[in-house]
Amino acid sequence: MADQCETLNGTYYLRKCYNATFAEEHNITEMALHALKRPPAEEYFNNYVLGLSSGIEETGSIKFSLAACLLLAWVIVFLCLCKGVQSSGKVVYFTALFPYLVLVILFFRGVTLPGASTGILFYLTPDWKQLANAQVWGDAAVQIFFALSPAWGGLITLSSYNKFSNNCYKDSLIVAFCNIATSFFAGLVIFSIIGFLAHELDVEVKKVVDQGAGLAFIVYPEVVTRLPISPVWSVLFFVMLLTLGLDSQFALMETVTTAILDKFPNLRQYKTWVVLFVGIFGYVGGLGFTTNSGMYWLQLMDKYAANWSVLLIAIMECVLIAWIYGSQRFLNDIQGMIGKRSRLWNCFWGNMWRFVTPATLLFILFFNWVEYKPAQYGHYVYPMWADAVGWIVGLLPVFVIFVVGVQQVFKAPKHLSFKDRLKHLLRPTAEWGPAGRPCVNLHAERYQSQNYDGVTNTQILISGAPLEVIPYEDATNVNGNANDNFNGNGNGNGNGNDNGYRDDAMQL
Repeated sequence: MADQCETLNGTYYLRKCYNATFAEEHNITEMALHALKRPPAEEYFNNYVLGLSSGIEETGSIKFSLAACLLLAWVIVFLCLCKGVQSSGKVVYFTALFPYLVLVILFFRGVTLPGASTGILFYLTPDWKQLANAQVWGDAAVQIFFALSPAWGGLITLSSYNKFSNNCYKDSLIVAFCNIATSFFAGLVIFSIIGFLAHELDVEVKKVVDQGAGLAFIVYPEVVTRLPISPVWSVLFFVMLLTLGLDSQFALMETVTTAILDKFPNLRQYKTWVVLFVGIFGYVGGLGFTTNSGMYWLQLMDKYAANWSVLLIAIMECVLIAWIYGSQRFLNDIQGMIGKRSRLWNCFWGNMWRFVTPATLLFILFFNWVEYKPAQYGHYVYPMWADAVGWIVGLLPVFVIFVVGVQQVFKAPKHLSFKDRLKHLLRPTAEWGPAGRPCVNLHAERYQSQNYDGVTNTQILISGAPLEVIPYEDATNVNGNANDNFNGNGNGNGNGNDNGYRDDAMQL
């Protein structure tokens, strides 16, 4: 339609073709030149897929197509997690590696498109003024938290399935560097294609750039329609999005179900039913996002529920581990698993956890609060009550932490004063630490600098029988005592060799 209007020397504006005379008299040509150009994919996504209402207060009805897709997603999650990590671990091999394959394919296709260099140059050219923008720092921090999942519980949950001697330090470095490389490479892919779209629309790259759902469901579909064999690229791209979403959902679901099973151990034999219940609860909770106002609620939750509340939880974790439990004690626990490290290594990570990390997170948190702006989706500004709901949702996870803390204070021994109750609750017990504490005997010298209260009363099981843990200062007698225990259980060799103990302890 627009092309036909142009051949007739007319001006196409707001889905109508105006002749040159009428357009000049009513200044339509000028308005058309400065109008913000929107691709058809945006109208399709907002009007047909979402059925987007005029605002968050206009809920409308549930879009059954979206509800069906949501149901299908939860069914896939349930089928992959119903057997625990035994089933999800195999699926993750595909869901984790397939996105890389698609990114490589899209990269080589994207860099060959006209205008790709413009988009990549826009991506690689720094805008130093943005460093003064609090929102940029907040978004960067949240992106890291989304990508690496610290403070979400998923890392702790999944790592609990590792062997005791697994080199968690090496794994964490690999994951961190791979995340940086993947993010950088994905940026090249995205902006090469955005540069192509800007070239096709004859606009600047910054006018095409979008984020979130706009990038995934508006910009990319618009690009795909302009590529040869577009259905192939569409399938590759959206299957990649599905696998990325499944990866994130696997970790979150495993975290929730593991927390429930740890709290109620009797339910372990009914894990499939627990996963089913959590899946049904998640589906029902997600139905609100399938209504006509669902996108407004999604953006509201994204701004408040998954933003600064995660930063607060991460700061609390840093304080509890580095200051209350003790950074050196925690480093000793790690070295009991991965081997002794240098003093420089201990100093570096101790200072990072005690000072640098919490200070950086506090800076980003307060910077965001000082530069706070009410929620906004496109040109739509949320009403005040919606922002209030967002603040409540954001405060809820932090509020639960304080509620549990108060509950523990009341459960503390009644004869203690309030101050003594806090000291009692904040003092790590002998049971708190690596499971079974095999590293105390295997690497006793690493615990010399820490006062493990009551460690002499800690017992670990060797072949079903308890063996007393020997503290560092009594380590000189470990061979004699240990071999006496081994010989009593038929496992010792009686010659002061503790290899049998080491093998058994590392299996804990």
